[in-house]
Amino acid sequence: MQSDWDRSAAAWIAAQGDEGDFSRRRVLDTPMLQRVTQARPDRVLDLGCGEGRFCRKLAERGYDVTGLDPTAALLAQAEARGGARYVTGRAEALPFGDGSFDMVVSYLSLLDIEGIDAALDEVARVLAPGGHFLIANLAGIATAADIKGGGWEALPDGGRRIIIRHYLESRAMQSEWKGISVTNWHRPLSVYMQALLERGFHLTHFDEPSVPDPQWPQEEAYNQAPYQMMMEWRL
Repeated sequence: MQSDWDRSAAAWIAAQGDEGDFSRRRVLDTPMLQRVTQARPDRVLDLGCGEGRFCRKLAERGYDVTGLDPTAALLAQAEARGGARYVTGRAEALPFGDGSFDMVVSYLSLLDIEGIDAALDEVARVLAPGGHFLIANLAGIATAADIKGGGWEALPDGGRRIIIRHYLESRAMQSEWKGISVTNWHRPLSVYMQALLERGFHLTHFDEPSVPDPQWPQEEAYNQAPYQMMMEWRL
């Protein structure tokens, strides 16, 4: 049976192009790469690597990268473009030995994972002692309002009006944009924080990155109401 991601793979690949969407290209890529550079890991796992765009960016900088994803069509695209070792699998049951990686990267993929507790158990297991877990995720207010599905209204001054209900209630939601239709998971920030702390992770970095030197109205609007966040944790 095809999953949402199987059905949406072609639209996702087209939407990402060579450089990724706005959030990746203009907001997250630079600070995410900076954190990897500072950590200097020997072995990196990209959890939910999709079509392999960030794996290729890491490989270009000399890192030993493994990309994991459950969607065959996305992995086929990743393998065709190279840059890393690509493995079919799910975050809830990683096909790697204990302590296999110095860093695990989750680049806007935690919100796609239903079994978040099992996935975080697995991240802790495959990280070597002292390893880093680098996360980029949509802010809780964004997933609660389903901004990817059009759940916000632009204001003339560049701000946004959004409607949030049941923020503290973790739940699945169907998100649709640019021909992509997938199930995402809203979870309040406290769910992620508590789960990571319970597994012995220590928070070493937190940021809500903005667009540097905004040039266009979309970039100005993003900086007025940012909806991406980054966290780095260490075992």
